[in-house]
Amino acid sequence: MNSVTRKILLGATLVVMLALGWLWHVNYNDGIDVSAAGEQKIEGDPTALRERGAYLARAGNCMACHTTRASAPWAGGRTIATPFGTLYSSNLTPDPDTGIGQWNAAAFWRALHNGRSRDGRLLYPAFPYTHTTQLVRADSDALYTFLKSLPPVRSAVPDHQLSWPFGTQAALAVWRALYFQPGSYREEQARGEQWNRGAYLVRGVAHCSACHTPRDGLAGADWQDFSGGLIPAQGWYAPSLVSDREAGVGKWPVEDIVQLLRTGYARGASTSGPMAEVVSQSTQYLSSEDLTAMAIYLKSLPQTNADSPQPGLANRQSSSRTIAGQKIYDERCASCHGSQGEGIAGAYPPLAGNRAVTLPRTENLLQMLLYGGFGASTSGHPRPFGMPPFVLSMSDAEMASVLSYIRNSWGNQAPEVSVLDVHTMRAESRSTLD
Repeated sequence: MNSVTRKILLGATLVVMLALGWLWHVNYNDGIDVSAAGEQKIEGDPTALRERGAYLARAGNCMACHTTRASAPWAGGRTIATPFGTLYSSNLTPDPDTGIGQWNAAAFWRALHNGRSRDGRLLYPAFPYTHTTQLVRADSDALYTFLKSLPPVRSAVPDHQLSWPFGTQAALAVWRALYFQPGSYREEQARGEQWNRGAYLVRGVAHCSACHTPRDGLAGADWQDFSGGLIPAQGWYAPSLVSDREAGVGKWPVEDIVQLLRTGYARGASTSGPMAEVVSQSTQYLSSEDLTAMAIYLKSLPQTNADSPQPGLANRQSSSRTIAGQKIYDERCASCHGSQGEGIAGAYPPLAGNRAVTLPRTENLLQMLLYGGFGASTSGHPRPFGMPPFVLSMSDAEMASVLSYIRNSWGNQAPEVSVLDVHTMRAESRSTLD
């Protein structure tokens, strides 16, 4: 081996060692002592801490992921489909063998703040530590106190099933180096107390951008981006919160935003799909003060596409597809949604002027038409009317026609839905259900 080759090998080895050292530093050098010697007593009244922790768990909708239909609450085991394989949520009851019974408050804080387990392993970001890292230590301790007060449930969670190399700690270390930086929420003094409380809830506790942000091929994202994204492996699109044409609320009165979060319904708007679940299981239980704070923060997000029509759709003529769709609509849809798409107040949403109908992406419309569903069930709207499924009674061509008609009638303007769009969604949904 000549001297030039040795220098090249030495240089390459040095680069690799520096890269490995940097990865270790950004992933494992968090400085949190989780040993018994490093444990600190949690200050405060235990009852008040439990109540505060239960409230925060509601705000984060934590139980939705950590509970299955066949298990006790919080016992984990729920299947979480990802583009890289299947994960299973952890058991958060204080069982000493299968839950968090042997965890102390410092270990729990490290999991929320740094995304590391009690034994030091890097956690998968299906657990949204990209957002819970913003929680302050006092809120972490309250959550810990609440979870430790639950009845212990012995329930072993299945092993994750991820394709190589995504299930390795090395791959997680690289992902975290690219997309995760720990840090508690810092108040912006110029914004005021309500705005900061809303930002803390939306960005951290409720982790809204986990759905409402576009992700790249590695499922990474800018976690402060609310411009809308396809929810991984679910087939639902979480619309942009910074677009007036999607789900932006910059022009809404605060009270309308609060009503939507509390009941799932507001003037000209209703929730469906995953967001209806969030309202049913989480936001309807939040205090008026916190809902108002969230509304103020969401309203403050800079809005794009204000009042601008979608390009290339002005003066559009009816196509053979929309003409065929009108007949289907009159026969199957008008009895609920009205002959002019006006809907029925308190029962069926209007389709005319409905932003959910004219979204650039059509996944949500297709999900509802294929599989039906209900809006949020809340104390303010306890018995929502439902949408029947048409997966067995409409062909792909019929669905494409009726949706194209709805998206281009009564003042609506949006691109038509193709037969291929319907076929693709039907196939993807079937594989997810399987």
